[in-house]
Amino acid sequence: MKGNIVSMGAVTCSMFFILFIQVLDLQSQKTAPKTELDKKVEAFLEDYEGKWRDMNVPASDGKLLYDIILKNGYTKGLEIGTSTGHSAIWIAWAFSKTGGKLITIDIDETRHKQALANLKEAGLLDYVDARLADAHELVKELNVTFDFVFSDADKGWYINYFKDVAPKLESGGCFTVHNVRPKGTGQRGMRGTREYLEYVLGLDTFTTTVDNSGGGLAISYKN
Repeated sequence: MKGNIVSMGAVTCSMFFILFIQVLDLQSQKTAPKTELDKKVEAFLEDYEGKWRDMNVPASDGKLLYDIILKNGYTKGLEIGTSTGHSAIWIAWAFSKTGGKLITIDIDETRHKQALANLKEAGLLDYVDARLADAHELVKELNVTFDFVFSDADKGWYINYFKDVAPKLESGGCFTVHNVRPKGTGQRGMRGTREYLEYVLGLDTFTTTVDNSGGGLAISYKN
């Protein structure tokens, strides 16, 4: 059936990150203690809080991606548009707990190199296969399946990326897309994102919602 749109109130990135760390602390006390990797990633994110540029996601969206992966136990991820690695760090952190790995793609060599450096500093490089490539071509060529996808590259190509990846997405898998704002929220998405949202909402094979708390995240689960 066609999906319904769910919008959530705005929360600042810094407040969201602080709240996330507090919740993680409580969860850790009730379950397993923090690992050394958890401590390293938290310290890295705290050091870089408010410093991310180059089209990176806000911390609230990174936390949302992290939660989706952990909730569903995903292990096979694809990211289209690495930038300098903020979202990849959140995704890889989640995969460090599920036993997964992320393939992430960016066409810009400077951003690619900075992302590798950031992932290494955060202690997460072992959970990421970062590729310097044209996603228009590489996404078509990937001969593997995925259960989690995050698309945050050229917005005018969003529908094409979806069409290329959807057949490789496992049933129950999740395809997420950044910078999407539904009608009626008073906020405008980036050029090309509204067309994408209209397209995916019209698919009977996916159920789509939009989380509007950060940069606008369309979340589509394969039925």
